[in-house]
Amino acid sequence: MAAFRPGRILGGSAASLRALFHRRPSEPQAFEVAFEAAVYQVRIRRHRQARRYTLRIDAATRAVVLTVPLRGSLKDAKEFAQKHGAWIAARMNRLPKATPFAQGMIVPFRGVPHRIVHRPEARGTVWTEPNATGECLICVAGAPPHHNRRISDFLKREARRDLDAASRRYAADLDVAIKRISVRDQSSRWGSCSNSGVLSFSWRLILAPPFVLDYLAAHEVAHLVELNHSPRFWRLLKRLHADSAHAKAWLDSHGADLHRYGPRAKTDNGPGLD
Repeated sequence: MAAFRPGRILGGSAASLRALFHRRPSEPQAFEVAFEAAVYQVRIRRHRQARRYTLRIDAATRAVVLTVPLRGSLKDAKEFAQKHGAWIAARMNRLPKATPFAQGMIVPFRGVPHRIVHRPEARGTVWTEPNATGECLICVAGAPPHHNRRISDFLKREARRDLDAASRRYAADLDVAIKRISVRDQSSRWGSCSNSGVLSFSWRLILAPPFVLDYLAAHEVAHLVELNHSPRFWRLLKRLHADSAHAKAWLDSHGADLHRYGPRAKTDNGPGLD
């Protein structure tokens, strides 16, 4: 996720509650910014804690998001985005192109490259196997129009199995209970933990090496004890997963690329941890 932080800070005294929290019903949710031969859709996100205009590119959804203070004007927001049209264009051009699952495509599965091959003689299922030369394969049966969905469903099942096992292993280490584990296609968080003990994860973690998935499971289980990012939380996480720095560095370098495979995640507010 790329972000452009500098922006004009809004000053002045505290506004009334009505001015601060009233959402403008007639304000558009997005507007367009033109730069050279391209036109980019910019989504507006008003935030009560924002003090300046900031631009961000959501690599998962390929959305340009402009965060605007509640008191910020639409006119200033448009001028700010247009002023940074070159920045938007450069970041958008760097994003990897989305690629649906299809015959011959190479997909990382648990961090290992697998080639997708069609097995038309088999019944509607997906499995992995090596070929005669030792190359790892993801085999898919059925008609090609269904391959993208079938492989996505297979990867989600495998993600749920790995994340369930890792999360419950770490929960046992801490003697805490998990209410439920949810695996979805989310772009705003690789993982999250609710106040009620529900852990949520992105299924795309099954594309990463196992130590990355394990780190995310440990991170969210640690939140069952410390629902914050205090020094106590980080000490607890280090006790659970000693290689956290390596996993975080891998996500920083390669995490955005995981979102180009298969169906595109729904739009929300940019990848991270909670």
